[in-house]
Amino acid sequence: MKPVALLFLLPALAFAHPDHGTEPGKEVDAPVHTGNGAWSYEAIPHWGELPDGKNLGPLHGGVVIDPKTGLIYVSTDAPHGILVYQPDGKLEKTIAPECSGFHAMAVREEGGKTVIYGAQLTGPKPLRVCKIDTEGKILLEISKETAGDVQGGWNGLTAVTVAPDGDIFCSMGYGAQFIHKFDAKGKRIKTFGGKGNGDGQTSCSHGMAIDTRFGEPRLLVCDRENRRIVHFDLDGKWIGVYATNLRRPCTVSILGDFCAVAELEARVTILDKTGTPVAFLGDNPDKKQWATNQVPFDQLKPGIFSAPHGLTFDKDGNLYVQDWNVSGRVTKLKKL
Repeated sequence: MKPVALLFLLPALAFAHPDHGTEPGKEVDAPVHTGNGAWSYEAIPHWGELPDGKNLGPLHGGVVIDPKTGLIYVSTDAPHGILVYQPDGKLEKTIAPECSGFHAMAVREEGGKTVIYGAQLTGPKPLRVCKIDTEGKILLEISKETAGDVQGGWNGLTAVTVAPDGDIFCSMGYGAQFIHKFDAKGKRIKTFGGKGNGDGQTSCSHGMAIDTRFGEPRLLVCDRENRRIVHFDLDGKWIGVYATNLRRPCTVSILGDFCAVAELEARVTILDKTGTPVAFLGDNPDKKQWATNQVPFDQLKPGIFSAPHGLTFDKDGNLYVQDWNVSGRVTKLKKL
């Protein structure tokens, strides 16, 4: 990380705050601004809340957007499975109750149709990678039985992503830290990685994405407990560290040359192509609320995060952020 650039940023950044002049008691309904410069956002009050005060969660998963329809898919640990929202926050439908427990998701177009890949950590059928259509129909499953005897064991599944050629990567971030590569039909190709803090190792390989910003596609991995994000090539060879000194990065989403990082310790950070932070969003000054899923819903402040776990950009640069929380909350940050 570049300390000089970071110090330059700090005076310009501020915690999210309600607009001045808001009527007392109405703060929860007021827009909340966060970020700075080109990365200024407004948190949309009550986005995604369910009727009659029903819980969204528990939430311990991801967020993806269908590029064809713009619908937002939010995975949950609840019996309703995956919540599907319109961009204005209205619930469109729920799908795939058997996929409750998707810890991470990836979305792509295949054969002119949108498909979603999920890493199922818990739920009715834990520890499997699923490919589903946008109605929740299972199209492919990779499980302990189909993966075979993998190095480090098939446990602690946290992440999944898919290369441009259809190869599938999944990570055992709560297990032995190995990353497994499969072909598009679910046949295992190779295993790489492993636990540690050296080159080619991770300590909680929590989230992954395909990074196409540097020519040949790379695998971008959130190395959460080493507080860094790292690159491998798609053959599993170590490239290097992309960003460090982060607050336990969980998930990334890439837009153009920039990358949004959901940090479990109560912040979303925007990084440029060099890994330098250019904005901090929703930074929580109350460290007692960092990285816990036990903050009561009525104590979650609009535009302030407690434990960002899943997030995604849309095509316009808006962000949808899922807090790890027993009740569940998704925040829409509208780009200004």
